[in-house]
Amino acid sequence: MNPLSPPVGVSAKPSKALHAGLWVVQALLGLTFVGSGIWKAFTPLPELAAMIPWAGQVPPAFLYAIAVIDLAGGLGVVLPSLTRIKPGLTVLAALGCALLQVSAIVFHFSRGEAANTPFNFFLVALSLFVFWGRRSRAPIPPRG
Repeated sequence: MNPLSPPVGVSAKPSKALHAGLWVVQALLGLTFVGSGIWKAFTPLPELAAMIPWAGQVPPAFLYAIAVIDLAGGLGVVLPSLTRIKPGLTVLAALGCALLQVSAIVFHFSRGEAANTPFNFFLVALSLFVFWGRRSRAPIPPRG
């Protein structure tokens, strides 16, 4: 057996379905994080606090920092792969999005808001799927 060949049952070239699935998940993560960032940044604080109570209980700078991180993560999960300019940044953005959501889970658990975390767990899973897929199974090649 050639040590450079893939293991039995693993194709050397990723499937089109995996590529398509990764693109769909990247687009959904991008929309979710960018949308969340815009929402947190531009919704008046009293209005936002009425919808998500923790927003009114943290310093505004913290809330706006999270909004910027959401925006950066959402753009980073999509744009480097889409433009094929430094596509490895997509891998880092996906990992960053996963870490952000793990931090959100810890934050909510520390406040006794465990019921608010299922969507965060889902976003962790999707972000790790993109991290795994774009890092090892279906990387995007940079522009020639």
